[in-house]
Amino acid sequence: QVQLVESGGGLVQPGGSLRLSCAASGSIVSIFGMGWYRQAPGKQRELVARIDSYGSTDLADSVKGRFTISRDNAKNTVYLQMNSLKPEDTAVYYCNSAPGLLFRWGQGTQVTVSS
Repeated sequence: QVQLVESGGGLVQPGGSLRLSCAASGSIVSIFGMGWYRQAPGKQRELVARIDSYGSTDLADSVKGRFTISRDNAKNTVYLQMNSLKPEDTAVYYCNSAPGLLFRWGQGTQVTVSS
């Protein structure tokens, strides 16, 4: 069974940057489209970035120009580079396949943007 382990979150001031990593236990990153999701307190989980098996990416309007999704097939890892962070980016960030959820959710990584 595929396991997804997210890391790289933390507390950062507005305008700061973080790089999240999602390590998969199997060789899925090069096969499936993958995405980064986030869930803020009291809100539904939303897809913020995805990358398909060809490397094409798509970002939610709320993060365009600030976030970048990438992957390393050899390391079975997907990354989310987050720049110019805003307080509204505060959430638990998860990775999974996209579109469509194929794998069990990992524990996520908390991102808190606050001064």
